[in-house]
Amino acid sequence: MPVEFLGIAATNDGSETTPRSSSGAFDKDYTLRLARAHEEHGWDRVLFAYGSGAPEPSAAAAYLASKLDKLQILLAHRPNVSYPTFAAKTFATLDQISDGRLTVHFITGGTDHEQQREGDYLTKDQRYGRTREYIQIVKKAWTSRSAFDHDGEHYHFADFVSDVFPVRQPRPDVSFGGSSPAAYAAGGAEADIFCLWGEPLAETAQQIESVKHAAKDAGRTDVPRIQVAFRPIIAPTEELAWEKAHRTVDRIEARKANGPLSRRHSLTSPENTGSQRLLAVADRGERFDRALWTPTAKATGGAGNSNALVGTPETVAQALLDYYDLGVDILSARGYDLLGDAIDFGRYVIPIVREEVAKRDRAKAA
Repeated sequence: MPVEFLGIAATNDGSETTPRSSSGAFDKDYTLRLARAHEEHGWDRVLFAYGSGAPEPSAAAAYLASKLDKLQILLAHRPNVSYPTFAAKTFATLDQISDGRLTVHFITGGTDHEQQREGDYLTKDQRYGRTREYIQIVKKAWTSRSAFDHDGEHYHFADFVSDVFPVRQPRPDVSFGGSSPAAYAAGGAEADIFCLWGEPLAETAQQIESVKHAAKDAGRTDVPRIQVAFRPIIAPTEELAWEKAHRTVDRIEARKANGPLSRRHSLTSPENTGSQRLLAVADRGERFDRALWTPTAKATGGAGNSNALVGTPETVAQALLDYYDLGVDILSARGYDLLGDAIDFGRYVIPIVREEVAKRDRAKAA
């Protein structure tokens, strides 16, 4: 099966190791430069993430889509910030601007405090129910040429029909992530792509099975594609890669000493299951499988995509292929030097993985 690579569409050059160098959160020149580096070095798409105080991602994505011709866009969206019919029109318009290059990643929200910053006071279980209903409405708005009513638990409206539809038919893909039973149930029912954070191979295999069972329980005959995310740390030799890895954690700790890395995430007691799982893995040890390294996750409290893959490009590529062999066909990667690492990963890791996947596909065909 084909393999795809997802990078990050950051709007400034800040990371866990480095404060941003520009004065504002939205640096247009850097946003375009980073995206162009992805497009020119073999990446398939980039993620525009969502944060309560961050630049609005759909506007930033529209800016990028108008400048680049090939790079696909994964747009993160929280259902609490807009009505689903409005969101469906926004997404369809963006898909028009990008000539069909849009995928939408729906975020239920794992932290009460962060959700409440924008007026969302539902419990986590209530948020999952709202997200499922929201996705169903968006899908219908994308595909229905006739007016329809909706009378659900969270949304009520009458006689809606959109006048703008996506380029991609029958609709753009829906992406979803999480590590709790509620997440598996919601994503298994509604997602085209289910996103996981990088855990050891055994745990990832278990999560994939949970997603498959949830899809079957929802009555689906297909299953979501699986995406897994890592923080690659590569260098020409193993020794240099491990030196770089330890310097990376030192730099994270130095930034923490000058203030919190994020206003959205607890370093010691995260609310979301995904971060709790990453910290539990880190408590069991630092190194797993071929190249997985957990101190980066531990240093950030398991915040988001935070487990590293450490080694030479060949080692990291083989580690990614281990996940591919489990059934992961979308590989998400983001370095700590966003621009330089995107270029290096594209130059030295992506070609190895693509070549090995092609060999596997030829062997299966034979």
